Amino acid sequence: MSDEVGPRAPSGPAGAWRLVLSEPADGARNMAVDEAIFRARAEGLAPPTLRLYAWRPPAVSLGRFQALDERIDVSAIEGRGYGLVRRPTGGRAILHAVELTYSVVVRETDVAGGEALMASYREISRGIELGLAYLGVEAALGSGGEGAGAREKALPTICFAKAARCDLVADGRKVVGSAQTRSRGVILQHGSVPLTIDLDDLLAVLPGPRDRPLAERRRKVREAAVGVCELVGRPVALDELSGAVRLGFARALNVVLRAGELLPEEEAWAEELAATKYGAHEWTEKAPPRDDAA
Repeated sequence: MSDEVGPRAPSGPAGAWRLVLSEPADGARNMAVDEAIFRARAEGLAPPTLRLYAWRPPAVSLGRFQALDERIDVSAIEGRGYGLVRRPTGGRAILHAVELTYSVVVRETDVAGGEALMASYREISRGIELGLAYLGVEAALGSGGEGAGAREKALPTICFAKAARCDLVADGRKVVGSAQTRSRGVILQHGSVPLTIDLDDLLAVLPGPRDRPLAERRRKVREAAVGVCELVGRPVALDELSGAVRLGFARALNVVLRAGELLPEEEAWAEELAATKYGAHEWTEKAPPRDDAA
């Protein structure tokens, strides 16, 4: 594709975002890069940024304040050679396997309604929503309502077992799980867009309450979550989904996406954060206090 995606009308900083297409990386690196970009935007070094990436090896990410307890099978995660990392954002555990992950880092003033939590979710999620529409998927923000309570009680650990108001739902099931953190007038929103969901793999590493029969847990996840390939009715390659999401952001938010690399400062911060924070057992194993800042 071209180094630039989007309408030609916008000009100046408000109309141009950096597009970072990262190579697949492990969980510590992926979370460290997101936080490094967040820091760079807060310092005024980086422009608004859309980053798209994948996970290698697959990894389970915990919500920032989520307890690492028996409902998450660390032995199964390690036995599969998967990673385990804690996100800088809230929410519940996600198995990042066959998926595209998006990350948006902007100032509150960069997007319409940026000062308000749900308004900013709505605005940023329009990019994913339109990207999915290009593939024939009609998605919209979830209500967190009908059916969610029963699924949450059955599988309270798994992000994709329940659609919150900040998640995208298609055909009555969650297809995108998103989360935010914000500080110093800057928003980091990132989310998981699964191409496929392997129920056996998911429930092996995130078994949830073991007093619930496996068949019930499988049924709850199947009723609650869906991958892009199932919705489209055919195999969808990661590159195809990435291209649709890029176009969706450019058109929905009326911005030009200009392909770019991480700044030297971002690379240095990401390296440090991966080693001292996201790759450290202390961070992963113990949830920080809720008033802890990113």
